[in-house]
Amino acid sequence: MEILTMKRCLIAAAAFALSLAHPAQAADLVQTNNTNAVWFENWTGLSKALMRVATPEGDISDVRADRGTPVYQLSANAVDGVYRYELRAATEEMVKNRDYQSGDLNGGDEEYIPEQLYITGHFVVERGAIIGEMEEEEGDN
Repeated sequence: MEILTMKRCLIAAAAFALSLAHPAQAADLVQTNNTNAVWFENWTGLSKALMRVATPEGDISDVRADRGTPVYQLSANAVDGVYRYELRAATEEMVKNRDYQSGDLNGGDEEYIPEQLYITGHFVVERGAIIGEMEEEEGDN
């Protein structure tokens, strides 16, 4: 019994250590919306965001924000359907730049760059208003 308890403690400690190693996990962000806009909560430690949204008709629009969450505003003539997005942002964690060359005379490349957060998601527009994500009906399994 003691061995099992010790294994559980070690697993919990390892999980905690891993959570500290990556402070800006995608799981920290919460997609939020009202009837005409989508943005994200828990934006701490992120900057230089790009949110690319694809409408049901295939039109693509980009929303950029150097500081704070990007906010996608629904257009007045928005079509109903599923809108898909991808979100990229710089975290505070620095990682080695794979393209860095120490002999570069221009000095344009940095040896360490911010780690990038990347998530995808969707929201639904119905009767010209954002209703959030589609939820399964009770009868679906």
